[in-house]
Amino acid sequence: MNDFLKGVAHFVNQVNETVGRGVSWLTVVLVLLVCFDVTARYFFSASQVWMMELEGHLFSLIFLLGAGFALKHDRHVRVDLFYANFSEKDKAWTDLVGSVVFLIPWCVLIIYFSYQYAYASFLDGEGSANPGGLPARYLMKFAIVIGMSLLLLQAIGKVAENLCVILSEAEESDETV
Repeated sequence: MNDFLKGVAHFVNQVNETVGRGVSWLTVVLVLLVCFDVTARYFFSASQVWMMELEGHLFSLIFLLGAGFALKHDRHVRVDLFYANFSEKDKAWTDLVGSVVFLIPWCVLIIYFSYQYAYASFLDGEGSANPGGLPARYLMKFAIVIGMSLLLLQAIGKVAENLCVILSEAEESDETV
């Protein structure tokens, strides 16, 4: 059982590591785009609607597609008032319960409703409401589905890792008896 759980965790970690490293390059693109936009706006009094929308879209992609990567590296928001002093087993139990009770159901709900939202946008052929804006707004709405799916996948990987810790602790205590 432990080997299966470790395999699941390894696969999930690889997926989110690859996506996270790829998405990190969007930060460079975003910085360059913002610098160009600011320069064009303040020195040449020229700004394009599509450029400002693209900045928001890139930021959204970084946030959405990087959520699983952040969870993998334990960079999400947490109140460590008590958690920091927990044993490894207690941390694993806390993370397991938090993932199963809160994170996984939340991801499933977001995926379900955002898919319907994105699909309706696709059927309507929704684009920017602004003249000169970006077309195919539904692509960004589908990014919500993809980002939350990656977060859900990483939550499942974390559950597998936590179960490995809990089960290995249980095996060690059985051996000492």
